[in-house]
Amino acid sequence: MTSHDQAVLDSFESRAQAYLESPVHAAGPDLELARALVGGYVPPDGAALDAGCGAGHLSFLLAPLVARVVALDPAPAMLETVRAAAAARGLAGIETRAGGAEALPFPDASFDLAATRYSAHHWTRLDKALRELRRVLRPGGNLLVIDVEGDGNALLDTHLQTLELLRDRSHVRDRSAREWRALLADAGFRLSQEEHWPLRLEFASWVARMATPADRVAQIRALQAEAPQEVRQGLGLEPDGSFTVWTALFWARART
Repeated sequence: MTSHDQAVLDSFESRAQAYLESPVHAAGPDLELARALVGGYVPPDGAALDAGCGAGHLSFLLAPLVARVVALDPAPAMLETVRAAAAARGLAGIETRAGGAEALPFPDASFDLAATRYSAHHWTRLDKALRELRRVLRPGGNLLVIDVEGDGNALLDTHLQTLELLRDRSHVRDRSAREWRALLADAGFRLSQEEHWPLRLEFASWVARMATPADRVAQIRALQAEAPQEVRQGLGLEPDGSFTVWTALFWARART
């Protein structure tokens, strides 16, 4: 039986280029706010960690703002993609490191900023990962979290999580804003800013990005077709299967 860690590797090792080219990951209002927050609160000579870096879009944003960026991911193909893309963009301040957020391979107080984008919903021990991010931050350091948001409505959330899992077997959970606030507080962070944006997921590219097998695509479409009206409205479900979720951004400071 495949472990979750192996499922993550199996899901993403062959998809690095698709994520590098993904418009959903390459741009967005969350990145624009992230740029402003990092530029305003993190020293230019500081060090940043991008945990679960994927194809590197957050690392590419951080590189001109700080002296050093460490892009961390368990998938070697993702790290190779980050290295190649950073070189092509002339971003010399990015280094890559293999590893996961739940056991960070860094000493205490190594970074001024710990960040993650569209990765935390794959982490099985999010509470432990957040404590690890807190551990590697210097006193007063900042945390940036960007992820797809779960829904506070149980009916809608059950459908969303099921859609996510059918598409990608490495999915664990999209957390609601309430869950995130509690998790951040428990891990030793003081929340400074929170923002939310709608994110439309075009169906064909959404499943193609993960190379979702045809039988699972059919299951997703069947689930959508049978969804109650409240779910169809809540997800903005469109005839072709496209739908809208929410992206949440949390900016927090490590409590001293």
